[in-house]
Amino acid sequence: MRLTLTPFRTGSRWGAYWRLMRFDRPIGILLLLWPTLWALWIASGGRPDPHVAVVFVLGVVLMRAAGCTINDYADRRFDPHVRRTRMRPLATGEIQPREALVLFVVLCLAAFALVLTLNPLTIALSFVGAFLAATYPFVKRYSHLPQIYLGMAFGWAVPMVFAAQTEALPREAWLLFIVTVLWATAYDTMYAMVDREDDLKIGVKSTAILFGDADRLIIGILQVMVLGVLALVGWRVGLGGWFYGGLGLAALLAVYQQYLIRRREPRQCFRAFLNNNWFGAAVFAGIFLDYWTRS
Repeated sequence: MRLTLTPFRTGSRWGAYWRLMRFDRPIGILLLLWPTLWALWIASGGRPDPHVAVVFVLGVVLMRAAGCTINDYADRRFDPHVRRTRMRPLATGEIQPREALVLFVVLCLAAFALVLTLNPLTIALSFVGAFLAATYPFVKRYSHLPQIYLGMAFGWAVPMVFAAQTEALPREAWLLFIVTVLWATAYDTMYAMVDREDDLKIGVKSTAILFGDADRLIIGILQVMVLGVLALVGWRVGLGGWFYGGLGLAALLAVYQQYLIRRREPRQCFRAFLNNNWFGAAVFAGIFLDYWTRS
């Protein structure tokens, strides 16, 4: 079942912009939000600064919209040839490329305006985040590893959160960054498995193509690594039973995702990709409850 949200009439001008920013498909916001919330609660010891929390939640929404916009701009000549993407606004001509570029700049400036309310270290880190978001869509032209690059773009919110909350970048920040890169590589490979046949025809590269018949095995290894590094982070910061219970639930969800992709059917691979929302939620629930029960 797809997560959709469409407040504007299909075919309207505003509806086209809404779909370009992928607000009708909020799964990407959620997958970017969960590691941000993991980092926010751990960096603050369960008591996040309200201002920092608001800035990062809004920043996640804006930068995900900006990332989708620049992605569709980069893919505007490929999307018409892929079944899943051929009705996107740039692919159909509902929105012109220059309009998408203007929207991308506006979204980035809005996000940067939020960052300017934080400390200098966070502001400095934001330039790296903007670079990763702007260049990710072009990586798939030259490398089979765009999923790893996406993980870096998604994960850069983690050190930014620690910088904003603590004005420092402890080891836990980089461990959670690594977790996010590994997790994004796993779930975005599931996503790439949906388009593998079309991507092979048009020359777009992905880890799903690179891994070939080893895709399920490598995804499984990545999932184990994600759970292992999360356990290490929990041990380092002194999290307890609630956290490991959430981690156990996440492990069961990872097993379920492996079941879904066992035959590599595009529809089931997409369901596995969507299921990662619950994986992220389970980890956050464990972190949240662990800190909450101490207060």
